[in-house]
Amino acid sequence: MTPTLYGIESLANENLDASTRLTLRDGPLQLGWKHSGMTSDFIAEVMALPYSHSKRAYTQAHHDIGYLSNELIENAVKFRQPGEILIEAGISDDCFFMRTTNSIDSASSSRLQQLLHRLRSREPGELLLERIESNAISEGSGSGLGLLTLLSDYDAKMAWAFEQANDHHFKLTTTALVALPPSSKL
Repeated sequence: MTPTLYGIESLANENLDASTRLTLRDGPLQLGWKHSGMTSDFIAEVMALPYSHSKRAYTQAHHDIGYLSNELIENAVKFRQPGEILIEAGISDDCFFMRTTNSIDSASSSRLQQLLHRLRSREPGELLLERIESNAISEGSGSGLGLLTLLSDYDAKMAWAFEQANDHHFKLTTTALVALPPSSKL
């Protein structure tokens, strides 16, 4: 079955063979929030190394990579079904790219696809302000704030592929790219 794609189709189909790959698996420690932070910190440390010739360049690259990584990994951990999470990350042409692949249930798939439908017709910044106001009134899980922040404030380019695994589960592949300032400008 052909996956349902949202976002930038060419990004969804980008070959990431030259990327660093990590797999998070359930085990005796139970995959949780702390693994998101530790993994995104590790990715930011490793991927920002090419910018270490300048403290300012390194700090900016580390921050942007860390934020994007943390958002994608947190969402993969928070909304996943049991099983592993594949993470692929790399830097090319002063852009950091990352892809997460995990299994989600039908309800999570439906909620995310509804948000992605709204993104087709509205600006991310507009939806971000709307979501912040809504969250101030009532707290909700799966609000999309992180995703909307990536699109609005970080100008991230993103793609999502939903592939039905069975009646109750989807394989979700999320790919994101954020431009890092050329080191000569920092």
